[in-house]
Amino acid sequence: MVATTEEEREGLRRANRATAKLLQDLAKLARPGVTTGDLNDYAMDYIAQLGATPVFATEEGFPGCINTSVNDVAVHGVPGKQKLKIGDVLSIDAGMLLDGYAGDSTITVAIGKINPKHQRLIEIAREAMMAGIQAARPGKRIGDIGYAIQKVAWSHGYDVVREYIGHGLGHVMHERPDVPNVGRAGTGPVMPEGLVITIEPTLVEKSARMRVDADGWSVRTRDGGWAAQFEHTVIVSQQGAEILSTL
Repeated sequence: MVATTEEEREGLRRANRATAKLLQDLAKLARPGVTTGDLNDYAMDYIAQLGATPVFATEEGFPGCINTSVNDVAVHGVPGKQKLKIGDVLSIDAGMLLDGYAGDSTITVAIGKINPKHQRLIEIAREAMMAGIQAARPGKRIGDIGYAIQKVAWSHGYDVVREYIGHGLGHVMHERPDVPNVGRAGTGPVMPEGLVITIEPTLVEKSARMRVDADGWSVRTRDGGWAAQFEHTVIVSQQGAEILSTL
């Protein structure tokens, strides 16, 4: 979507603030002994109380209303009976449709005390996302976002997952354009003012080669390297990208 009216911008802000609040709650709940299914149950109740719709379950048939990706699962982890334990790294991707507008965001959290190398992975994944956000300006190109992300990741010795990317967003969760997490500066579509997109890099310790688990959804690194993902929904503006999925 290119948001041209204040009504559209406010609708997107509401949906994304609600998503950010859900993720804040889930981060507090994500403790050793809690199952990923427990987190999904909380999210389902939260979304229902808002009168919103959990988009992952409805738009793509995913068996849950949030993605819970643990350790070497890079994206699309299916919530269920898995108990979180001290040392785990958990990425939570949440989205909803609220009053006709989509919200979408991802955080990665540490479960108790974690290995310092995994804490560093989390920090650099967040830094890569923010570099991509800073590159989102009117007149610049989509390739500038991926270039900024990969530059941060590669400079710290991490790789970037290619297959799973950002996207446009508006009245539905996935719209054009695609927003790859790697790219060449000065290439791709030009970003107009008001363009609403997600920027959502997934960084991995080792190789970015992926495989899909038997559940048909969970995408895991082939070499067992751990992963971390962050995502914000933003509106491209002359003053810099406005982050919608924040409190």
